[in-house]
Amino acid sequence: MTRTPLSGVACSIARATDLFGDAWTALIMRDVLVGIRRFDELTEDLGLSRKTLAARLARLVEEGVLTRERYQDSPPREEYVATEKGRELYPVLLALMAWGDKWYAEPAGPPARIRHDTCGQLTTPVVACDACREPLTVADTTQLPGPGGRVGPGTRVLGPLIAARGEGGPEPATTVDPVRSAPS
Repeated sequence: MTRTPLSGVACSIARATDLFGDAWTALIMRDVLVGIRRFDELTEDLGLSRKTLAARLARLVEEGVLTRERYQDSPPREEYVATEKGRELYPVLLALMAWGDKWYAEPAGPPARIRHDTCGQLTTPVVACDACREPLTVADTTQLPGPGGRVGPGTRVLGPLIAARGEGGPEPATTVDPVRSAPS
């Protein structure tokens, strides 16, 4: 089955998913970011065919998410190391992990825990506002138009919906209806 590329869609989620939407790619990045970096170890851990793994790794290197670094000269051997772009996928994986732990963990609990080394506490990742540090949810956020927004494949309905919200700041939390609030 041929996959439709999403790299031309004016949506950051679509473009990121074009690279990262494959389950194996997410698991490869999980492994590399926690320290499994050698081809044979990745093959063994994931149970993935060598051909599929090689293709996914090549794409991640091509996209600048991973780099190959030599760890042995004779015979030459290389391992995969996350670049800055790759390391910045970690919060995405943590958010996906937190969602999976909430909705798909087995009765015994989640398969892994996260310790925040700075404070030493076990933690549950949250996506938070960079200004006030409150968690972000669908109920308390609004998507507004950005400078790269456009209507096209993948945004034919969404693009105009977001554009209609205008480029001003966020909607006020409460609005006053001038007709209802006028004195009688």
